Amino acid sequence: MHYAPGTEPCPLPFSPFKSCTVPRPIGWLSTISGDGIANLAPYSQWQNLTFDPPMVMFAANGYPDGRRKDTVLNAEETGWFVWNMATWDLREAVNVSAMALGPEVDEFARAGVSKAACIDAPGPRVAESPAHFECRYLSTTRLPGNGPVGTVDVVFGQVMRIHVDDRVLTPEGRLDIPTIRPIARMGYHDYAVISETFEMRIPGASEAEAAGLEGRAT
Repeated sequence: MHYAPGTEPCPLPFSPFKSCTVPRPIGWLSTISGDGIANLAPYSQWQNLTFDPPMVMFAANGYPDGRRKDTVLNAEETGWFVWNMATWDLREAVNVSAMALGPEVDEFARAGVSKAACIDAPGPRVAESPAHFECRYLSTTRLPGNGPVGTVDVVFGQVMRIHVDDRVLTPEGRLDIPTIRPIARMGYHDYAVISETFEMRIPGASEAEAAGLEGRAT
């Protein structure tokens, strides 16, 4: 089957679009408003962009009434947002924080997670999460869609500080992913958990190339 989105009806009862680019990292983002209300919400359009310096992006669709997401507004207002790693143990809190609530609601309290102070960013991070990025806001690119929900704010940031819980590190100094068990977004209402990893090395890669892929200093 095939079809042209936007001009032809989808021949399936559920759109395959969001279920093809999978698994997607979850941008579980915390911010704070100018008047001090903490916000916490997951975004499934989140990605690393580059590593020198480390930069990231997330995309936030609008509400049906045209309002923009609190995460975007807070990042633009304060100049900061924080990424918190979403894990299997925190899956219920991630799901609760996805609820569409008013800007006056503190999602940390609603989701039942604790706040830990950041060093550079003004807002808190999720204390129970094993890893965090404090991200300085860079810019927003607004892409118009077919209506308010299709319109999206693509937000770019630079990672200024990285936190990692020592308990999730291997003796070699790597993140122990099978122990952390990060969760990822699939399509529909589905998620995946990473509990098994495998290694593949590029044939013929130079030492410098291998170091770059591993994140080792040369």
